[in-house]
Amino acid sequence: MSHFTTVETKIKDLVALKRALKELNITFSEAEQGEQVFVKGYQGQTTEAVMSIHISKSYDIGVKVDDKGNVQFVSDWWGVETTRGWSEEEFVKKVTRKYSYHKVMQEIQDRGYTLDSEEVKDDQTVQIRVRTWS
Repeated sequence: MSHFTTVETKIKDLVALKRALKELNITFSEAEQGEQVFVKGYQGQTTEAVMSIHISKSYDIGVKVDDKGNVQFVSDWWGVETTRGWSEEEFVKKVTRKYSYHKVMQEIQDRGYTLDSEEVKDDQTVQIRVRTWS
């Protein structure tokens, strides 16, 4: 019986996801083109994914991409919570917050804007001001 559970996300950009993971000081391994990496779970069980996020010595979180390009996280969430202290919800929230920030910053750059200012509010929202020259 598998202990792996899949979580759907709205994440689509693996580059922004990798930036978010690096900012959170979370290590990961990526599969080579056309290959898969192994994701560790309960009692040595494994599943395959395009990326393995190393949460603890015994447990990983796999990154799979569905046929629509959406990222899915697959893991033994009980193991992640007991070894790292993060529930599935906490992990997804932390990663999605950082992912969103990096995705917005990439869009700003891609559209030719310049970052004017950035402020983190008390409620942890980020206010960004940009400018462009026409």
